[in-house]
Amino acid sequence: MQQLLISDANILIDMEEGELLTQLFQLPYQFAIPDILFVEELEEEHAHLPAMGLTLEELSSDSMMHAMELIPLYLNASRNDIFALCLAKQKNCLLVTGDMALRKAAEKEGIVVQSTISLITQLVRQQIVTKETALKAYEKMKLSGRRLPWKVAIEHLNAL
Repeated sequence: MQQLLISDANILIDMEEGELLTQLFQLPYQFAIPDILFVEELEEEHAHLPAMGLTLEELSSDSMMHAMELIPLYLNASRNDIFALCLAKQKNCLLVTGDMALRKAAEKEGIVVQSTISLITQLVRQQIVTKETALKAYEKMKLSGRRLPWKVAIEHLNAL
């Protein structure tokens, strides 16, 4: 059974802009996202994601109640981001996000977080992509306006 990772929309868009979506789903993980987040943020322009391997998960009523308690506590994180956090908590698994406000909220809630950089590092380590492909992906992400800590991203890549 593959380890489950809950993603926010940011990560999936980063990977799509970097043309690494197919490779992302080759990692030994099952990626999931709250169904409401998918419908509200991704379905219109990224309807192909479930066919690629993205699972849509429903928040339990307890998790939804918990989300409603957290939303006013973490005003810099979006409602859908809090849903992703609560789904990670519900499933007792990692949250994958590039959003700083969500990262901080997740850490306060005891959720372990990974980022676009950590996923790309894993793609290179597992020889799914080359360092050159990863570097080109970062360039594509940067050109499309994605916001990553670029210096850190390149340092991680160079350290491999």
